[in-house]
Amino acid sequence: MKEQRVSNGQDNTGSSASNDNRVDPESGEETERVRRLKRIRFRSWHRGIKEMDILMGGFADKYLAELTDEELDAFETVMTVPDQELYAMLVRDAPHWPELDEGMMARLMAYSRRES
Repeated sequence: MKEQRVSNGQDNTGSSASNDNRVDPESGEETERVRRLKRIRFRSWHRGIKEMDILMGGFADKYLAELTDEELDAFETVMTVPDQELYAMLVRDAPHWPELDEGMMARLMAYSRRES
């Protein structure tokens, strides 16, 4: 399945068109990373409450393609937090769970403050 490109120079996963890991050149199949990015992006935009859809989905659209695998792991861990609790952590300075990555939480909090 070939990926479609849109006029903004991005493919349908939101990553830049110059990203080498979109499609395996031999098989023409999407790479595991592309499938992972699509799953994460979908989950980011379908959280449950609209405020979290906007915050997490917007962050995913803007930064997901540039995150390392370790950062993607951290982002997915953050996404396990229930909406109301995560919203309080990101917007209202509620203390966050110790198992959440400090760097990822800092990025999400900075993004949420700019966007809200």
